[in-house]
Amino acid sequence: MLKVGLVGIGFMGGGHLAKYKQLEKEGFPVELVALCDVDENKFKGKAVEGNLDVGESKYDFSKYRLYKDMDEMLEKEELDYVDIALPTYLHAEAAIKALNAGHHVLCEKPMALNKEQCQSMIDAAKKNNKKLMIGHCLRFEPAYVVLKEYVDNKKLGDVTCAYFYRGGTTPIWSFENWLLKREKSGGAMLDQHIHDVDTISWLFGTPEKVSTLGKIVVEESGYDALSTNYFYKDGKVVNAQDDWTLNGGYGFKMTYRVNFEKGNLIFEGGKVTVHENEGEKFVVDLEKEDGYYKEIKYFANSVMNDTAIEVATPESSMQSVVIVQAEMASADEKGNFKEVL
Repeated sequence: MLKVGLVGIGFMGGGHLAKYKQLEKEGFPVELVALCDVDENKFKGKAVEGNLDVGESKYDFSKYRLYKDMDEMLEKEELDYVDIALPTYLHAEAAIKALNAGHHVLCEKPMALNKEQCQSMIDAAKKNNKKLMIGHCLRFEPAYVVLKEYVDNKKLGDVTCAYFYRGGTTPIWSFENWLLKREKSGGAMLDQHIHDVDTISWLFGTPEKVSTLGKIVVEESGYDALSTNYFYKDGKVVNAQDDWTLNGGYGFKMTYRVNFEKGNLIFEGGKVTVHENEGEKFVVDLEKEDGYYKEIKYFANSVMNDTAIEVATPESSMQSVVIVQAEMASADEKGNFKEVL
C-alpha cells in the first residue's frame, strides 16, 4: 500500500484529494495519509471553488494527519511519495525538499517559473534516484490521447493545421491572490495556456520559433489574454489562444481543431468528432476517467512497479516552460519572432 502526503489543498489540491478518495474506494493500493497547508482555514472542510469542477464542495479531514509545516510532515511521516499542489512559485523549493528527504514527487503543472528552477528539480531527482513527474493532465485526458493516436499513427495522414483554445473566468480564488501576480504565477500564459503549449510540444515536438500577442487586463498580472503562432519546418499551421478574463458566468471551456491530409478531429462540448474526407463522420467513444485521475494512477503505478516515467517526463515538462518563456519574450516585444532554445 502506497502512503502519500499531499501538500497544498487549495483549488487543485482539493481535486487531487477527490481522486485519491476515488482510487481508495475502488481498492487501488494507495492511501492518502497526510495533508499539509499553511492556511489553517483550509482544514475547515470547505473546498476552494474555481472555474471548473475538479473535486467536491466539502471535505472531511478527520481521517488524515494535518500539518501546517511541510518540514514537520516530511520528518514525521513515512511516505512513499509526495503530491505537491502548491502555488507555482513554491514548486521547485517544495519538490527539491521532498526529493532530498527521499520521496518520489508528483507535482502540479507548470513545473516551475523558469528553466533554471525546472533543471534544479530534475537534478535533485537524479541525485536522490527518485521519480519526478509533473501533472500535465492533458497527456492523460481521453480527448487528447485520441488526438495523439491520430497524429502518431497517421491514419488520416500528416497534420496540416491545428488550433487549440482554452478560456475561463479570472482566477480570483487563489491564496493571497497569487495567480494574478506575474512574478508568482506567470499569468494565464504559464498557468493556464501551458496546458496547450505542453500538448503542442507532446504532439509535434518543440517548435523552431514562436510569435505571441498578449494583453495584460488585470493590473499586476501576467498576460491575461494571448494568441501564439508556432513555426515548424514542415510548414503546418499551429495556433493556440487563451483568455482568463471571460467573466459573467462564462465558466471554462477548452477545444481543439486539428486538420489532417485526409480529415480532421474536432473537440468541442466534451466530444471528439472525426470527419473523414472520403469516409464517415463519427463521435469517438471516450474513456470515462479524466486526466487528473489517470495521471495520479499512472504515477502511483510507476512508483509501485518501479517503472520509468514515460508519458510525461520531467525533461519534456521543462521544455514546455522553455516554450512559454519564449512566448513571454515575444509578447513583450509585440509579437516579434523568438527562437525556442
